[in-house]
Amino acid sequence: MQKKIVKSEEQWMEELDPLEFHVLRLKGTERPFSGEYVNHKGKGTYCCRACGAELFNSATKFNSGCGWPSFFESLPNTITYTEDLSHGMRRIEVTCSACDGHLGHIFDDAPQTPSGQRYCINSVSIRFKPEPE
Repeated sequence: MQKKIVKSEEQWMEELDPLEFHVLRLKGTERPFSGEYVNHKGKGTYCCRACGAELFNSATKFNSGCGWPSFFESLPNTITYTEDLSHGMRRIEVTCSACDGHLGHIFDDAPQTPSGQRYCINSVSIRFKPEPE
C-alpha cells in the first residue's frame, strides 16, 4: 500500500503547470493525439506526474488508436477506481492511489489484450522513467 500524499489545492497549483493541474486535480482531459506518450515506445515505468508513484510498466502499453496512451494492466495497488457518471456516460475513473490525481478511465473494450481492459490515460498525468541500461 502506498503512503497517502495530502496537499492543499493551492500547493498542487504551485507544483503543477496549468494543464497538469486541470487534468490531475480538476479531472480534465487533454486533447486526443496531443500527448507526449501517445506513440512512446521506451522500456521503463510510467509514474504519476504529480507525486512520482509508479503506475504502469511499459510492457503493458499498447496502441489502441484512441488518441491517449493505453495500458492493459496497472502495477498492483497503485490505482483507485471510482464510478464516473459525468457527461451523460457511465465510466470508471482511475486515479493515483497515492495522491488522488486523475489519470483517466478504464474500459472493457480491448479483447486483443490479456486483461481485455484498456486504461485510457492522459499523457499529462504521467511521466516516463526509463529502464536502467
